Amino acid sequence: MKKLLRAAAVAAVTALALTACGGGGTATDPSNVTPTGEIKPREISWLLSRPADGAVINIMKKLADDYAKDHPGFALNLITTPDRPSYIQKLETLAAANKLPELFDTDATPFAQELAKQGKMVDADKLLKSLDVYDDYRPGALDYQRFDDGSLYMIPFQFELEFIWYNKALFEKAGVSVPKSLDDIPAMCTALRNSGITPIAIDGQDQWPLERYVAYQPFREAGPDFVQKLKKGEASFTDEAGQKTVNWMADLGKAKCFQEGFSAQGYSDAQNQFTSGQAAMYNIGTWELPSLATDKLNPEVRDDVDFFTLPTIEGSVTAANEFVSPSGIGMAVNSKTYDPLVSDFLKFALAKYPAEYAATGALSPTTNVQTAIPANATPLYKKALETATTLGDKQAMPWDTQLDPTTNGRLQQELVLLVQGNISPEQFTKTMDDAIKQNAPKFFK
Repeated sequence: MKKLLRAAAVAAVTALALTACGGGGTATDPSNVTPTGEIKPREISWLLSRPADGAVINIMKKLADDYAKDHPGFALNLITTPDRPSYIQKLETLAAANKLPELFDTDATPFAQELAKQGKMVDADKLLKSLDVYDDYRPGALDYQRFDDGSLYMIPFQFELEFIWYNKALFEKAGVSVPKSLDDIPAMCTALRNSGITPIAIDGQDQWPLERYVAYQPFREAGPDFVQKLKKGEASFTDEAGQKTVNWMADLGKAKCFQEGFSAQGYSDAQNQFTSGQAAMYNIGTWELPSLATDKLNPEVRDDVDFFTLPTIEGSVTAANEFVSPSGIGMAVNSKTYDPLVSDFLKFALAKYPAEYAATGALSPTTNVQTAIPANATPLYKKALETATTLGDKQAMPWDTQLDPTTNGRLQQELVLLVQGNISPEQFTKTMDDAIKQNAPKFFK
């Protein structure tokens, strides 16, 4: 199935390129963010890749209904495909056919950048400034959405911090403490295993959680630029930062850091292992605050749960307050269909969205609202939110949003093999450097 999806994606990219070469695009000026003329209400659509019952969708539904009260005939049609591979296939197929709706979700991928280069996405930097909301956004939320050249074509609707949650009682039982360095973690895992404790609960089925780990050592060793160079073949896994992460991942495997059979276990399996007190650590973001920092958490572990941020290493070029802080998938605006109505609705919605979102207990991508802490929250909830106020300037980017799709798929497969000890660090290094050499030129021209 994955091969079929990738084949479809490649075909869509090819078709998109042919469309561009043939001059078939009918996009208007993407920098014209203030279209003039009459606001004519109609139904507009948003192609989404978000949970159907999530806060973003629920709030935007409400705001669309509120807008429609003063603009009869307006409606926001939400086209939801939460499954990311299926969504990407749909997005690329519609783009190739020049049939993208008014609004659509995308990460800052090479494919999205190609759309921007073809003038098919409204310049979000100029759009947000024209709506006088740009300065309200957290710099990190906007930076997460930027392409490598610094341009901005996506609008964030979330802001999350990723922590390593841990069980203090299990740490004490094993005689370990919060690691001062990433390099301490394999030995910690060994100590936990020797005490009969599963060190880290991880969702292996979805693959991106394990891929987070491969990003950590290079971010500390060489900074956020490493993956941007690696994905284009300008750096390699044979480099010092690359070898450090390859060997570290192999060491995590040798120390049996992850639960037995982790590659076949899913999101809820990992969450349940940590929240039931079976595993000592769990690497996840603030989107799980409702389950980890409220009275919904199992009372048997509730007082034992805490978190720490990504450890540094000796000689680290990034600081302790710099780690993974994503703002989720972004929303792009189709320049071809951007008109006074779309502009006016976005002005209405983006002004009201932050307060609505913060009221749900989530971190807003803007700083002009205060997150409401739920009545059933534990002290950790406030502690997690306050961490957002001390973030540094650099952020570790998830590699699954950086690498070309084919290389990313290969990396996810090879990481499992490496951590399970089925391939050597040398085999992993050669396979991945060859994959980047073969695939990256098609995406990073």
